[in-house]
Amino acid sequence: MSAAETAASVLTVDLSAVVANWRTLVARHPAGPVAGVVKANAYGLGAAVVAPALHEAGCRHFFTAHLSEALAIRPLLPGAMLGVLNGLRPGTEAEHRAHDIIPVLGSLAEIALWRAEAARAGARLPAIIHIDTGMARLGLTEAEVAALAAEPTLLDGIAMRFVMTHLVSAERAGDPLNEHQRARFAALADRLPLALRSIANSSGIFLGPRFASDLARPGAALYGINPVPGQPNPMRPAVRLTARVLSLRMLRPGESVGYNATWRAERESRIATIAVGYADGWPRSLTNRGAAVFDGGSLPLVGRVSMDLTTYDATDHPGLRVGDWLELIGPARPLADVAEAAATNEYEILTALGRRYHRVVLGA
Repeated sequence: MSAAETAASVLTVDLSAVVANWRTLVARHPAGPVAGVVKANAYGLGAAVVAPALHEAGCRHFFTAHLSEALAIRPLLPGAMLGVLNGLRPGTEAEHRAHDIIPVLGSLAEIALWRAEAARAGARLPAIIHIDTGMARLGLTEAEVAALAAEPTLLDGIAMRFVMTHLVSAERAGDPLNEHQRARFAALADRLPLALRSIANSSGIFLGPRFASDLARPGAALYGINPVPGQPNPMRPAVRLTARVLSLRMLRPGESVGYNATWRAERESRIATIAVGYADGWPRSLTNRGAAVFDGGSLPLVGRVSMDLTTYDATDHPGLRVGDWLELIGPARPLADVAEAAATNEYEILTALGRRYHRVVLGA
């Protein structure tokens, strides 16, 4: 028997959906190219399969969060720009240069490190300059931008590929922070040497032409997460998660299931157990709140989500048998519904999906 036939749980990744989503975003951002943000293992889908699929489709700009992530996929992306969003750590300068990985520089200290590496190399080295316009995590402050404007030699040896910022609240189209950041970014970028600009993330692409720039940087939307919450999702779902029923057992009224007896049967109940738990990234916050789907019908999650197992009330599904599959994420159980039940966002659900699932890649 194949691994898929014997697996206890299966995570299916649809690369054709990822590529279709990228093309949808390209069509909505004619001002410039659309990058592929493949940090966090391509939001849990697998950067080693997602990045090459996007590259084959024509994507030529990629971002990760960490240098280690970039190094892992650099051989898979010939000729593509590959940037590291979390900045330049001391001691990694030569590794960036050796593997043609572009640091996103977010402080005068990082700029000084890269300038020194350029002097050692005897060449101008490409970089992306990050300006903070309100996120207050990474990026040059207004005072640091002023320092660069006052002393242009601080950028000696650095070839600015892009200057970028990161939107705080792009998924809320009416939030005045968006326009504030757009205007502030334009004013601060104008003080630096002329360079291409990058502003829009996934939701930013949908804010309209005022937020268009020379490079958009979507992440979540590539993987099917809705960039316009409250409106129909223009993206195709890219993930399906199913789990096989390991056991079925009957509970009498008053009997409990799972740790700490957080759920007790109010009637004679039939309990289905699957081999998915918080060690697989299935949120413990779904305890007594989540659901799975079988044959179009919902099975409430009952009892605690434990490390390796989760239990569902199958009383109203007499046709369910051991070995049948429950849908945890998919067409009948959208990712957004799972995130809402878990009191979190879709990003966290996807990026937490663990290594124990049997993975099936469609369109590879």
